[in-house]
Amino acid sequence: QVQLVESGGGLVQAGGPLRLSCAASGSIFSINGMAWYRQAPGKQRNLVAAISRGGTITYTDSVKGRFTISRGNAKTTVYLQMNSLKPEDTAVYYCAAVIGGKDPDYWGQGTQVTVSS
Repeated sequence: QVQLVESGGGLVQAGGPLRLSCAASGSIFSINGMAWYRQAPGKQRNLVAAISRGGTITYTDSVKGRFTISRGNAKTTVYLQMNSLKPEDTAVYYCAAVIGGKDPDYWGQGTQVTVSS
């Protein structure tokens, strides 16, 4: 079992920055990758950024150049630095852990990010 706890969400004005953190605990040795997803009201949950065990990073096109995913030294924490935020970035952001395959096996509880115009 892996437990994920997010923090750092909140209300920010358009153009501002925000940093999300996700702390993993439990069977962390089994984690092959971690990712951030987001879900806006009435929409599907979609991938925002992911980082593999080996450090390969992917971003969805809409956040490239604005968001940065990174890991702490112990690789038990993953961050999402969000710059130049837009109202359309408003969503609940979820941290996810991948054990096998490509789809997440564990989810955090989510943290709300609201960007005001």
